[in-house]
Amino acid sequence: MSELRDAAAMARASSKPFPNESDEYRDARTKLLAEEIELRRQNLRVAELRRALPPGGEASDRYRFLDADGKEHRLADLFGHHDTLFSYFWMYGPERERPCPMCTSFVGSLDIPSVDIEQRVALAIIGRSPVARQLEFARERGWDHLKFYQSVGDDFARDYRGLGDDGSEWAMVQVWKREGDKVRLFWAAEGGPETADPGFDPHMAPDPTPLWNILDLTPGGRGTDWYPKLEYNS
Repeated sequence: MSELRDAAAMARASSKPFPNESDEYRDARTKLLAEEIELRRQNLRVAELRRALPPGGEASDRYRFLDADGKEHRLADLFGHHDTLFSYFWMYGPERERPCPMCTSFVGSLDIPSVDIEQRVALAIIGRSPVARQLEFARERGWDHLKFYQSVGDDFARDYRGLGDDGSEWAMVQVWKREGDKVRLFWAAEGGPETADPGFDPHMAPDPTPLWNILDLTPGGRGTDWYPKLEYNS
């Protein structure tokens, strides 16, 4: 790999003023650009470390999932013709009147780009509610492209931290690797309250949710007391 150029020098070479800005703004923006370059490089280093993980644990073959037609599938079946599966277990169990708003925000962000994502890997949205119920909500939100599945029983959710002993649901972001009929967990998002920094909820890095990435670019940031809702007053 070629030696990386100095980020500060790259930032100075790229930095150009916008109309009517102050020298103070341009100086601060140039320094920030250097940090953004370093952040990009850190993201790439983390991705390389992720890809270099040793083989994860083999998933049990007992897990079953129902599709929209009521057909039963193994976890290996959800891959289709791919050898990699991205799955998201969202908080929409049968005891919930409506799904989790934060899960909804993330699932919604996957619907349109799922057509592109599935050129490379399989994509599955898994919930504990019947698929018909998940699809009813999906159509309400205008989602047309995602594949939804119902987990049969709660073993899958319990084993992979989507369901607590007290019945509480937790979202699960997971990537699976298939080797023939065997499926291994390649990577899963980890971290709960123990990994949260002061003033923030625990979240992944990089954060895959467009909502938070957009807000991170704004003057007010994410805020400390705001969360997405399923409906807003116009």
